[in-house]
Amino acid sequence: MTQSDEFVSRVLSVVESIPRGHVMAYGDIAAAIGSRAPRAVGQVMAHYGSTVPWWRVVRASGQPPLCHDEEALPHYEAEGTPILPTSTGYRINLRIARYRI
Repeated sequence: MTQSDEFVSRVLSVVESIPRGHVMAYGDIAAAIGSRAPRAVGQVMAHYGSTVPWWRVVRASGQPPLCHDEEALPHYEAEGTPILPTSTGYRINLRIARYRI
C-alpha cells in the first residue's frame, strides 16, 4: 500500500503532537485527520513512524503497537503513562491517557 505524502505528513504531525504520558489509538489519529482508515495509519507508522514518538500510538484495546510491547514499556514508564497489568502483559489505561485533538 502506497500512502500519499500528504497523508503520511498529516499522520506523523498528529503523532508528534501527542503529549508525553498520553496516547492515541490508530482510529483516533485517523479521525483527527478526517480519515476512516486506521489500518492506513498503521501502515504509515510501520513505514515512517520511527522518527516520531511511535509508542504513543496504541491499539484500540490500549495495548502497545504489535510486537513492540517490550520496546515501548520503558518509554511509558519514563513518561508516566498510566499502565494496567493484564494476564498477557500490560495495556495503557485509555480512560486516563487517551489524548483528544
